[in-house]
Amino acid sequence: MSLLSRRTWPRGLRMAGAGLLLAVLAGCASAPREPSGSEEVAYFDRSLPSLADGALMSPREDGASLDFSNPALARVRQALLDAHERWVGTPYRLGGSSSRGIDCSALVQRVFQDNFRIELPRTTDDQVHEGTPVARDELLVGDLVFFRPPGAYNHVGIYVGEGYFLHASTSQGVILSELDNVYWRRHYWQARRPMEPEQLVQRTTWFDS
Repeated sequence: MSLLSRRTWPRGLRMAGAGLLLAVLAGCASAPREPSGSEEVAYFDRSLPSLADGALMSPREDGASLDFSNPALARVRQALLDAHERWVGTPYRLGGSSSRGIDCSALVQRVFQDNFRIELPRTTDDQVHEGTPVARDELLVGDLVFFRPPGAYNHVGIYVGEGYFLHASTSQGVILSELDNVYWRRHYWQARRPMEPEQLVQRTTWFDS
């Protein structure tokens, strides 16, 4: 017996197939499937402290915080925090790229496009080849941080300084999370620097020439 043409499939089956195709084509590193351990679940249930409240522990091995008296670092960080304010709370949606729902690689792409006029690839698999590799203890604001959590997808976010990164979480949507959280530390993969902060700041949409 020959296979039926897709046109003869029931409408619900066609829609399900289209949804699966969208997920495959999106190629986004969906935010990790959150852990079941009580310590890690508690982390996702609590509110994150404001970065404006003071210096927080940095992931740098020497224990030194980033020097935000450096104008380039400070301005890039502010641009990223402004982006967080615009996107915070946006729900996670695999394949999404708007305020109605967005996935992790689309958020990274939109932030760099809207704030630095830089066109990054759409997928995490492509973003991981951008720029130059960076050691975890040498992270600067604007670096991309990548994770390999359990499941089919990798994950990506943007380092904003003082141990925090901006990303789209499946559980809470767009949020700031701590690199030193036990879950993210366990699944940390690598970091890339698309552009030096001094170059990024010159591309910010509010740069004063």
